[in-house]
Amino acid sequence: MQSWRLIRTAPHSGAWNMAVDEALLETVAAGTSPPVLRLYRWRPAAVSLGYGQRGARQINLEACRRHGVDVVRRITGGRAVLHDRELTYAVVAPERGGVFPGGILDNYRVISGPLLALYSALGIDGRLVPGKTRGVSGSLGAGICFAAPSSYEILCDERKLTGGAQKRQDGAFLQHGSIPLDLDLELLWELLNPEGAADRAEGLAHLERTVGWVNRRHHPPLDIDSLETRFVQVFAECLGVHLVAAEPTDDEMRRAEELIRTRYAREDWTLHGR
Repeated sequence: MQSWRLIRTAPHSGAWNMAVDEALLETVAAGTSPPVLRLYRWRPAAVSLGYGQRGARQINLEACRRHGVDVVRRITGGRAVLHDRELTYAVVAPERGGVFPGGILDNYRVISGPLLALYSALGIDGRLVPGKTRGVSGSLGAGICFAAPSSYEILCDERKLTGGAQKRQDGAFLQHGSIPLDLDLELLWELLNPEGAADRAEGLAHLERTVGWVNRRHHPPLDIDSLETRFVQVFAECLGVHLVAAEPTDDEMRRAEELIRTRYAREDWTLHGR
């Protein structure tokens, strides 16, 4: 049975969280760390932009400032995500070997197994989406991750329950994933929809039809600690791995601090990729 590091960190800023994930990707790629499952939260709440989202018009920056919400850009792809009342995971592993056969979609498929098992354990009937991203009409929700499912993501009643995005580097990969516990659709629309890009009433109706979260289906409402405990259990069982509690090493934290200074805390990186 393959041993993985299980890293659970206290809530931190968007810049800190993204920097730690990149530092972990580098050590796994270098062969100095076994695979990692990291579970974490955000303080304050944050919007993360996908790597390819550039420019101030991707989200409503003024609304983010007004609500005290961080803005950060990931090294993984995909669309903007609001990280607030959710469990965020990062899977960092070699592309091939162990439980992963290699290839972006294959890795998504493997990681979808524990996610489906988690929803099943919660009594939520999740369905895997094997195809390509379902388009959204015009600009309606075009930059919002949960407005449409991508390959090997999970739906319930045609609403997306979880989002994920990957980055491959030097024979390893990082997959970010978001498992919302609760969502405020009005806040989601206000923060992630550039001002004037689409009609508010139409946009909220679209989100109502397409966005899901755990406590929309789980009664009584679940708390984040219980959700995290269940995810750890099903992840180890589904993938047949041994999770060993760990912390980021001193070297990883030094690298993360460097990445915060030179990249993640800088507006030119966040909004323009420089």
